Amino acid sequence: MYKINDNYLKLQGSYLFSTIGKKVAEYSLANPEKSIIRLGIGDVTQPLAPAIIEALHSAVDEMGKAETFRGYAPELGYEFLRNAIAKNDYEDRGADIQADEIFVSDGAKSDSGNIQEIFSLDNRVAVCDPVYPVYLDANVMAGRTGEFNKGTERFDNVVYMPCREENGFVPELPKEPADLIYLCFPNNPTGSAITKAQLQEWVDYANRTGAVIIYDAAYEAYISEAEVPHTIFECEGARTCAIELKSFSKNAGFTGTRLGYTVIPKDLKCGGVSLHSLWARRHGTKYNGAPYIIQKAGEAVYSEAGKRQLKEQVAYYMNNAKIIKEGLKETGYTVYGGVNAPYIWLKTPDKTTSWEFFDYLLERANVVGTPGSGFGPSGEGYFRLTAFGSYENTVAAMERIKKL
Repeated sequence: MYKINDNYLKLQGSYLFSTIGKKVAEYSLANPEKSIIRLGIGDVTQPLAPAIIEALHSAVDEMGKAETFRGYAPELGYEFLRNAIAKNDYEDRGADIQADEIFVSDGAKSDSGNIQEIFSLDNRVAVCDPVYPVYLDANVMAGRTGEFNKGTERFDNVVYMPCREENGFVPELPKEPADLIYLCFPNNPTGSAITKAQLQEWVDYANRTGAVIIYDAAYEAYISEAEVPHTIFECEGARTCAIELKSFSKNAGFTGTRLGYTVIPKDLKCGGVSLHSLWARRHGTKYNGAPYIIQKAGEAVYSEAGKRQLKEQVAYYMNNAKIIKEGLKETGYTVYGGVNAPYIWLKTPDKTTSWEFFDYLLERANVVGTPGSGFGPSGEGYFRLTAFGSYENTVAAMERIKKL
């Protein structure tokens, strides 16, 4: 008789955003006359930039002609896109990353969940707390963690790195041994950022202890402060200890078209075994590549017109972040984030729990956000709002909250 992967049974409830969706759907069904403003899930709302649309149309036309039709994409991705990424995201920032160290995929979420497959199950994982759920859940599913401890609301055999108000929501170096360290900066959910000097400490620590940093830089396009690095490979020594995940979802609005990439330097080795080669083998075996049409759209992100248009789009969302942050401060909330990331992280009032505040905002203001406890126990007492809504809805949401 077949058996299931019982590691899945360790997971607590459904995926965070599935739970939110269910609660909102139930409320909408019971209150059809209510207009709900969604500032919860980090999905973009602005249309794809004109340069990207033009590239999509052109690529579709190519696929309709025998002489320009393309089937399976190259395993690492098309050279035109990998060269554009290497030039703009790395070389222009003084980072030593070559095109053949870039693996194009359908998004950073997939890669952040799949990257753990190339590591042994006896590696110990370290995650920030609060944390983007996929990092932890993927390792639970694989069997790399122990059981869930309801008393601590944490999984056994996982190193949790608390990110709290007192440490500026930036984790401290682990005091326990850790092999795989997940970092995300600018951070989801707290909106915090890390300076290059702080990140260099992590790189030095990883090289010193033999750990690997899995660095999610999905929100680097929103960085506004000069001391905040756009890639971990700006740090000396990162080529021997770091893997970087990048996404086109938030910088270019590809949440519905799906495109991202992972960087694994050839210098990153374990006992003489190249992690680049392991990921290439996994990539080639389990993935047939992002569509040509989408990769051509990705190339347009790096065109002069694309850069200009996307800079305006990022500014649009960051203006929303400013509206949310200032509006909440005026109302008396303690607020963080919104400077280098499109997320606002606020303290729930009067010791209200995260889910109680979720229900309060939904029922009293018809505004949807994300409970901080859904990202981990250190997120309790906090709440996340996203700046990815429309300007009109962002203003309306703040007006509703101010009236509470």
